[in-house]
Amino acid sequence: MSVSFEQMRAARPGVFSPQCATRLVLDHVMSRWGVLVLWALTGGTKRWGTLRRDVEGISEKMLAATLRQLTADGLVHRDARATVPPHVEYRLTERGQELMALMLPLMEWIANNADEIATPQPAP
Repeated sequence: MSVSFEQMRAARPGVFSPQCATRLVLDHVMSRWGVLVLWALTGGTKRWGTLRRDVEGISEKMLAATLRQLTADGLVHRDARATVPPHVEYRLTERGQELMALMLPLMEWIANNADEIATPQPAP
């Protein structure tokens, strides 16, 4: 770890206060669906239907809301072409790519350890 909790608080006073933007960004990025949509987009540009299939279990309403929020946050780019039928593609922005480069090791760790962690352990 490069920066401790204490070092971050010293460098940016108020960074963990309820009013700080860090809480808002963490909520968007680390939400149940936000992280999965971002992860799905690490594979490149995708259309709505592909994202819906890749992020299993997400409703259309949640996918729309999540993409809208991640686009507003500058992490996802939405490319809508005026064609019939409409053609819309989503991809990570440069900021989104930077974020995911940092998050992918965490996601790999979670994927490698999730089964063991989620399995109830016998009491000692």
